[in-house]
Amino acid sequence: MKKAVFLDLATIGPGDLSLLPFEDLPLSWVYYDSTPPEKLYNRIRSAEIIITNKCKLSADSLKHAPLLRYVCAAATGFNHIDVDAADHKGIAVSNVRDYASPSVVQHVYALILALSTRLMDYNSAIKDGAWQRSENFCLLDYPIDEIAGKTLGIIGYGTLGKAVAKVAPALGLEVLICQHLHGEPEQGRIELDELLARADIISLHLPLNKRTTNLLGKRELSLMKSDAFIINTSRGGVVDEKALADALKQEHIGGAGIDVLTTEPPVDGSPLLEANIPNLIITPHIAWGSRQSRQRLVDQIADNIRSFLAGEIANRVGQVL
Repeated sequence: MKKAVFLDLATIGPGDLSLLPFEDLPLSWVYYDSTPPEKLYNRIRSAEIIITNKCKLSADSLKHAPLLRYVCAAATGFNHIDVDAADHKGIAVSNVRDYASPSVVQHVYALILALSTRLMDYNSAIKDGAWQRSENFCLLDYPIDEIAGKTLGIIGYGTLGKAVAKVAPALGLEVLICQHLHGEPEQGRIELDELLARADIISLHLPLNKRTTNLLGKRELSLMKSDAFIINTSRGGVVDEKALADALKQEHIGGAGIDVLTTEPPVDGSPLLEANIPNLIITPHIAWGSRQSRQRLVDQIADNIRSFLAGEIANRVGQVL
């Protein structure tokens, strides 16, 4: 029976999930909550199938897996796997796709609504006793804005960007779509600078690569309206964190909802983790993490492996030359 190894099971929060889709496969499974680099070679030495979410499989590490024939990324992103080296060794690599859209959309709008209603500030005010001391039946210390009639600018119009845009009209939002950052222009979209200047809310749905790293820096943030919001549920490195922290402190923009940071976990801190940055909400990379989303992830990984065992490669990335 083929040996399959999940190198970092804890990254998908398995405690509330069913792993029966894995167990129903004709495989001998070994699950590791995490795999530090010093234990990687030994753990993959006899594996024919590997699942990895964030554990890196470099060209060097693949040399220590002579039986390996298939790798499945437990995510849409697969930059932690050296796909070229895998192709060269005849190892197929797949990812999972469009499993988290409902969860991400829900989180995007949760951040937008929380910022617009100053939810965190009002919650803190109650905990601090401000409402209890109020002379009136309500507390209106922080300005509350309606989002109806505002403009939502979407940068990155793939599966997630389209899913976010689909909900917008129900909340009275007009949608602007950013032109492709590279490649041929598309009708109905506008250039990045124009979108930054016109949008009241900007939602990012981009992969992180050389072209998108620090895409929004000091110059770009300066183009935004003084009451505009940034929502980032994509990758932390897409926004210059110091520039964003400065823009919020100086009230050059109205607020930000951030689910991702450049380094995760932020063991060495981040400019966005400094105290007293106004109207900033940070969540710990959980936009994708609903129970239903994570179960779909498990189910799709199992489907990918089932296809591989049947002689087909579903959701393949890279290609053997």
